[in-house]
Amino acid sequence: MTKPVQPDDSYLRAVSAATERAVATAAPIRSDHAGADEVLRAEVEKWVDVHADDLVALSRDLHAHPEEAFAEHRSAGQAAELLRRHGCDVEVGVGGLDTALRASVGSAGPHVAVLAEYDALPGIGHGCGHNIICSAAVGGFLAAASAVSATGGRVSLLGTPAEEGGGGKEHLARAGLFDDVDAVVMLHPFSHDIATHPFLGRRQVEVVFHGVAAHAAAQPFMGRNALDAVVATYQGVAALRQHMPSTDRVHGIITDGGKRPNVVPDRAAALFYVRSAEPGSLRDLASRIEAIAHGAASMTGCGVELNWDNNPAYLPIRHNDELAARWAEHQARRGRTSLPRGVVPEYLTGSTDLGNISYRVPAIHPMIGLGDPNLALHTEEFAAAAGGPAGDRAVLDGAVGLALTTVDYLTDAALREAVDAEFQAAGGTLDVPGYFD
Repeated sequence: MTKPVQPDDSYLRAVSAATERAVATAAPIRSDHAGADEVLRAEVEKWVDVHADDLVALSRDLHAHPEEAFAEHRSAGQAAELLRRHGCDVEVGVGGLDTALRASVGSAGPHVAVLAEYDALPGIGHGCGHNIICSAAVGGFLAAASAVSATGGRVSLLGTPAEEGGGGKEHLARAGLFDDVDAVVMLHPFSHDIATHPFLGRRQVEVVFHGVAAHAAAQPFMGRNALDAVVATYQGVAALRQHMPSTDRVHGIITDGGKRPNVVPDRAAALFYVRSAEPGSLRDLASRIEAIAHGAASMTGCGVELNWDNNPAYLPIRHNDELAARWAEHQARRGRTSLPRGVVPEYLTGSTDLGNISYRVPAIHPMIGLGDPNLALHTEEFAAAAGGPAGDRAVLDGAVGLALTTVDYLTDAALREAVDAEFQAAGGTLDVPGYFD
């Protein structure tokens, strides 16, 4: 056998069918708050429709020129150019990151930040649709900014690099860029429209074992095999999986297994991603991985070092349901039904650095569908959809949703109070940088 056995897809097909039945009967999300008045909402929505060509052109351009994390110089430049064409002052290189940007309109009062992402994936390009995120964010910011004289308050656009593993938002938060922000809105393309879809927290750890080299044939008894320690760790993690919550994930690769078969490896290493649905359970799961690695070191006579989070850890998202309900109402006016949590299987998820921001200020991260319920993130099929007509529509509908949710927050004091009350009831602000110390 030279070719792999392809996985059977009967389970996926059954889940897909059940999901579509649930989608068809899901009740629409309703908000308890009025938000902005209809005249203002119509003006903001009209701004997006009038400038649709600019927004779609930006999305298409970013899609055609993908750039990876921390190297998004052209992408940030294109977004900044469009902002300047519409009269905005733009700072590029904020927060110590060359490809981060910021634009702000307004002054005193409540402050909403609209977040853009624009990094792509190696090989696949925009298989996560960040071209849509960026263009919708730019459009949402500009549309909301066009009404700030009527709403009062302040609206900012933050271009946040390196969501794909680099933790750009956490770097910007530590640089103080969210210190005066009261609420954060952004979106993400997906297979379905969902107002509040869970994202897992994620940590990464490099486990390095140090053994004693020896001739593997002549004197193996004089060696201490670092590769054995890595294999024992890998198998220990595999045994742990049956005792983890079904939402949690641990996956890893062996990055160093020695140099030659006839030499007992004196160094071996593995890299693991550790994901969990709650901050506390992520911390607990990380401690269990550490215990496995130390056990493997003890049983093989090797030394071990664990290097956690060479880029910032990601916390799971804490969605603000009050803000998300306003998003859902505005998507309905664009012909979309933004589903509540749990209709689409929650295991269809990943991790995002927006989670870190959501423990500092109230935040939303709704999913906007690309018209195909079978699309999967980080695939060539998703990249194709993100650069096609479905992606164009998501840019415009998303820009309207972000803009109107922002305008609602700026104009409706009762909504702001409810958003803050929900945030405080969920635990309030968390010391994100020190949480895993």
